[in-house]
Amino acid sequence: MIARDRGERRARTIPAHVPRDEYGVLHQLRRVTDPSIIQLVCGKMRDKKLIIADGHHRYETALNYRNQRRATQGAASGSSELAPYELVMMTFINMDSPGLVILPTHRVVHGLESFSPDALRDRARSYFSVEEVDPAITANRALGILRAAGKAGTALLGITANRAFLFDTPRPAANSLLQTLPLLQQSLDVVQLHKCLLEGVLGISEEAIRDQTNVNYVRDTEEALTRVREGSANIAFLINPVRMRQVRDIAFAGEVLPQKSTDFYPKLLSGLTIYALE
Repeated sequence: MIARDRGERRARTIPAHVPRDEYGVLHQLRRVTDPSIIQLVCGKMRDKKLIIADGHHRYETALNYRNQRRATQGAASGSSELAPYELVMMTFINMDSPGLVILPTHRVVHGLESFSPDALRDRARSYFSVEEVDPAITANRALGILRAAGKAGTALLGITANRAFLFDTPRPAANSLLQTLPLLQQSLDVVQLHKCLLEGVLGISEEAIRDQTNVNYVRDTEEALTRVREGSANIAFLINPVRMRQVRDIAFAGEVLPQKSTDFYPKLLSGLTIYALE
């Protein structure tokens, strides 16, 4: 359990190295063994809903593994304890915490032999209002433009080696492409980017996007700009992050967010704890 409550007097510090990650974030572990504290946490969480913000594939794998072990070993007889495969480790994070943020994951398109900035601009006008901006734009300036434009709705920045375009104010044609999707997802910038620009304008198939044939996911804005300006990519599409409210509403509706649409910060370090299945 990750304990951030400095008032947790009965939590015992694990005598181990306390690491900092590449961002300077301090990671500390506490072992909580007091049964009353454990029961208090269980009671507080009993009527709460959980959103799997990261690790849904691991969760599904854990369920499949549990079912396989149940099928081969059957229910444990004469034991009041659950078998290890009946449990799974997880970390609870308060999604309303002011220190938790969602960072954007940008899309970098490469390997398109017939790519043309002019053709992109002209075809994109069927789906968005298109404004050409300073092609020498810096990473910080690009994110500032996105934040400002995003207050009114969808905002996407497409940056090539020597051109830059702001796409906003979706047109009716964009809405028609999105009609087959759940209503809550239609307003996501990342969905409009994929359906309208990547698939509709550039002709990259959904399968090619999923397999990253022509699209890479880049979290660092400066890196995305460097790739296109050095000639290793056709265009970088910069986006605003998904809002926490959108994550909550989509999850509570029983839906799954699109691939690579959330990047939560700060992140827990992998490997600090290991759950033994045997």
